[in-house]
Amino acid sequence: MPIINTILWPIKWVVELLLVGWHWLWSFLGLDPNAGLTWVLSIVGLVLVIRAALIPIFVRQIKSQRRMLEVAPQLKKIQDKYKGKKDQFSREAMSRETMELYKKTGTNPLSSCLPLLIQMPIFFSLFSVLSTAQGYQKTHHAGVGLLNGPLSESFGSASLFGVAPLHESFSTGVGVVKVIAVIMVILMTGSQFITQLQIMSKNQSAEMKASPSYKQQRILLYILPFVFLFSGFTFPLGVMFYWLVSNFWTMGQQFLVIRNMPTPGSEAALARETRMAKRAQRRGITIIEDGPDEEIEQPKITTQRVQPVNAKNRNKKKTSGKK
Repeated sequence: MPIINTILWPIKWVVELLLVGWHWLWSFLGLDPNAGLTWVLSIVGLVLVIRAALIPIFVRQIKSQRRMLEVAPQLKKIQDKYKGKKDQFSREAMSRETMELYKKTGTNPLSSCLPLLIQMPIFFSLFSVLSTAQGYQKTHHAGVGLLNGPLSESFGSASLFGVAPLHESFSTGVGVVKVIAVIMVILMTGSQFITQLQIMSKNQSAEMKASPSYKQQRILLYILPFVFLFSGFTFPLGVMFYWLVSNFWTMGQQFLVIRNMPTPGSEAALARETRMAKRAQRRGITIIEDGPDEEIEQPKITTQRVQPVNAKNRNKKKTSGKK
């Protein structure tokens, strides 16, 4: 569609820039410019640059999830307030109070989906770029940027290990292509499931597990892998390499976050506290919990009171002194 192509044009230009840049680097280092391995490594480099650029957004997502955790008890009170009420007035009131709570606390439930929403245009742009390059021999249409005719023809004719063309998919390929496609689909599905599972099982507090959103996430835990299971068979091998490397990046990133920045009150947070306590014990550091300050007994200073001397007594002393 012309409108979609116009919107994706700048993203496709950047994708081609990164892809051709990595291809030039690997070729400069001595790899065959027309080999499938060179183009696969270029796709891997493209993933690393894009995912590294998305790290600030990912950090923002974590902070948003923390704020959602803080407002979870208040959100549950609103839900309990209108529980069982299905009339239009109650639904509107519940929606209005929920939005006011989000606005007051500065939270946004859609922030957790922001990295995925940003990646989707990039994925579609990459799919369009690779499809254009793979079909160059038939259409003679080059890319919108640095992926010119010769490079498009090189990519379109590249084969992994000389037997698996990158433009082939499970539905169009034969023999080794189908085997590689099946292995990659299994890895894509498994990495997606493990990534979601480690979030659900280790990085959820008791409040989050009691919320309705937790049940929805449990459903997505089993639905999302099937998206890759069925759609992956139609993706060309070049696109599948991008998505597979991106999944591995996400899985490793989530592991580091859960290990070092766990959700307070979650199983991962307790495990981190245990590790820190053991580490401190090995270093000989004793961790003492804060408690009430003990009273320090102050030394008692005893002073003898000086008796006042009146005028009569002073005269007596003076008289006795003269005698």
